[in-house]
Amino acid sequence: MGALDTNVLVRYLTRDDAGQAAAAQRLVDAALERGETLFVPVTVCVELEWVLRSRFGFDKPSFIELLSTLLSTTELGFESEAAVEGALRLYESARADFADCLHTALAFAAGRTPLWTFDRTASRIDGARPVPA
Repeated sequence: MGALDTNVLVRYLTRDDAGQAAAAQRLVDAALERGETLFVPVTVCVELEWVLRSRFGFDKPSFIELLSTLLSTTELGFESEAAVEGALRLYESARADFADCLHTALAFAAGRTPLWTFDRTASRIDGARPVPA
């Protein structure tokens, strides 16, 4: 089982470069034919949100829907999948960005809460706390 870099996943999803999109599709199709899943590192999830928001204009609901769909596919396997799902749930209601929600969800999954932060918005996420002055 191989892993996907953010740029391959972006091409697969957005089809903004025909040649690379076709190559990404062939890669996914080949994995499916072999009955394998392609691994998506948690860092790719963070970068994917940033790229889709900043380069492709995705809003929060669009990203949540897309990542939820990807999490349910058989061709992709996510690192710390439960934490990624938890981060999406936090992100739905939080004003904080996805990265902070994922940091908090990963800390929770590791049994290491609260997530201490100087970021006021992030400190409002359930499971995060502001560093005391």
